[in-house]
Amino acid sequence: MKASPLAYWIVLPLLVVLWWLMAWYLDTSLLPSPLAVLHTLQHEAASGELQRHLAITLQRVAISFALAMALGVLVGIAMGRLPLINALFDPLLVLLLNLPALVLIILLYVWFGLVEAAAILAVVINKVPNVTVTLREGARSLDPRLEQMARVYAFSPGKRLLHVWVPQLFPYLMAATRGGLALIWKIVLVVELLGRSDGVGFQLHLAFQVFDVAGLLAYSLAFIAIVQLIELVILQPLERRASRWRRSGVQHA
Repeated sequence: MKASPLAYWIVLPLLVVLWWLMAWYLDTSLLPSPLAVLHTLQHEAASGELQRHLAITLQRVAISFALAMALGVLVGIAMGRLPLINALFDPLLVLLLNLPALVLIILLYVWFGLVEAAAILAVVINKVPNVTVTLREGARSLDPRLEQMARVYAFSPGKRLLHVWVPQLFPYLMAATRGGLALIWKIVLVVELLGRSDGVGFQLHLAFQVFDVAGLLAYSLAFIAIVQLIELVILQPLERRASRWRRSGVQHA
C-alpha cells in the first residue's frame, strides 16, 4: 500500500516540530534549526547555485537511469528466455551484484580519469545487474498459455510484445524502475562527491569540508523534495494508469 499524499501533510509537520525542538534543546551548530536551514536554502536559490547543481545532478540521474534500464531490460529478458545466454552471463551478473559500488567508482575514475563518461558509466554498471535480475525473473514467469494463444491467433511480433509480454512484465518493470531510481540517486551523489566539480554531491562535499551542517541539510532536503515530487507526480500516476492498461490488455488480448 502506497502512502497517501495526505500522510505527507501530517507526518512532515510533526518531523519539523521535532527537529525544531531538538535544535532548540541542544543549541549547537551541529544541528541548525529549520529556520536556519531555510535561510541557507533561500540564499542558495537566490544565487542560482541550488538550481544549477540540482539540474546537473538530475541530468546525470536521467541519463544513467535510461541507459541502465534499457540495457538491463534487454539482458534480463534474454537471460530469462534463453538458457544459453543465462548460463554465459550469470557468473558475471553475480560478480557485479557483489562488487561494492565504491570500488567500481574508484576503479573507473582511475582508469578513465575524472571525466563525465566515467561517472555515468559507474552509475550504469552499478544499476544494470539489479534491473537484469528483476527482468529475468519476469521473463521466466511469462504465462505459456498466453504464448500459445498468441501463436494460435497468429499475433505479429509487435502485437505479441504489446499485448502479451508487456502486461505480464509490467510489475517487474515498475519494480526495476522504483528500485533503479532509489539506487541511482544515491550512487550519483557518491560519484559527484568523489570526482565531479558540480552537482549536489559536490556541494555536499564542500559543506562537509567546512562543517556547514546547514548547507548539508539544505541541499539534501532540496534533493529529497525533488525525488518525492517525481514519485508523487510521475511514478505513482504512471503506475496506476499502466495497471489499468495492463488489466485491459490481458482481457482483450
